[in-house]
Amino acid sequence: MGRVSRRAFAVAALSALTTASRASAVPSADPAPGAPGRALTEMRGMWLATVVNRDWPTRQGLSASEQRAELIGHLDTAVRYRLNTVILQVRPTADALWPSAHEPWSQYLSGSQGRAPGWDPLGTAVKEAHARGLELHAWFNPYRVAVHDEPTRLIPSHPARRHPDWVVPYGGKLYYNPGLPQVRAFVQDAMMDAVAKYPVDGVHFDDYFYPYPVAGRTFDDAAAYRAHGGGFSSRAAWRRDNIDRLVRETAARVKKIRPTARFGISPFGVWRNAATDPRGSDTRAGVQTYDDLYADTRKWVREGWIDYIVPQLYWNIGLAAADYAKLLPWWADVAKGSRTKLYVGEALYKAGDPAQPAAWQDAAELSRHLTLAERHPQVRGHVFFAAKDLAEDRIGAMARVAADHYGRPADPPR
Repeated sequence: MGRVSRRAFAVAALSALTTASRASAVPSADPAPGAPGRALTEMRGMWLATVVNRDWPTRQGLSASEQRAELIGHLDTAVRYRLNTVILQVRPTADALWPSAHEPWSQYLSGSQGRAPGWDPLGTAVKEAHARGLELHAWFNPYRVAVHDEPTRLIPSHPARRHPDWVVPYGGKLYYNPGLPQVRAFVQDAMMDAVAKYPVDGVHFDDYFYPYPVAGRTFDDAAAYRAHGGGFSSRAAWRRDNIDRLVRETAARVKKIRPTARFGISPFGVWRNAATDPRGSDTRAGVQTYDDLYADTRKWVREGWIDYIVPQLYWNIGLAAADYAKLLPWWADVAKGSRTKLYVGEALYKAGDPAQPAAWQDAAELSRHLTLAERHPQVRGHVFFAAKDLAEDRIGAMARVAADHYGRPADPPR
């Protein structure tokens, strides 16, 4: 995910908060969702990333029992903080964390692409999450093929090797071309394989559609545009239509295959700056999803195409270029009147990171985000990036969130 990408706001009540210790701030486990007396309903989620072994497994080639133990540890940590949803990355790079009928086993498990890990991670994750009262959402990256640009490093049977015309090298990585109808159909087939096999509670995309811009590089889809772009005013309009189609078609297939599962997306947090479009946010972000990733995230919400959206608002309150306190009400206004539920993506990974601005050295910064969100009824919860940061909780920021806001358990929105 693009989760390492980028007027002070003050509330008098917040200044009265005292910093709680980590030991006292983390609540003990409570009954599973649905237990008697439970009334709260909000999303309390965490992402569990597998690409380049970001969160789990800690390294490639662990035994099946070691991988399983680490996974269970992350689920137990989620329960400890009274979260109710885990969003597990199961297709990080055109591969699979389940026995797929379409794509190879992920190298992030065994260390070798295509080599079975000796167990079923997704099947186990669903079973063990449900046993703990957690929802399990399967997180897919639709178009990323590899985090390198050498096709020969893929196993010979890889679909990208069998269909080299589907692949575009860009910025040191390999991507499937979103402009090819056969690619769009294939990636959906690959993802729906998991949705059909497992009782997942959600299907989740992150912020990668067309790749993030790389200076001096061009995403070479000229041939696809010539073949399929007729009738569009520009290549940009055609690209946005390609992503719109992916979103609409995926939503329809999820509902057909598993009607109880919800389809959600966690885009980069800026749709467009107001200087670009008067409907945009009061931000000066270097990336705009509409213009740079060809993802019209605002339209998806306004049209109700997706069940939920989790904009990555990975900035602190008061940041000049992208102020959390300005982006939050902007997204709340977008969601107002829509069937699409709004949750907020929170940058737990920044808390206590010495490379981050001073705001992120304050353990109360994230808690202030949730306090601010309480003023906006459209905000139905928060998702934290990511699992290893939750487990480590460097400066007690997540413990502070739990103490201030998660004193009681809550069911996820349905």
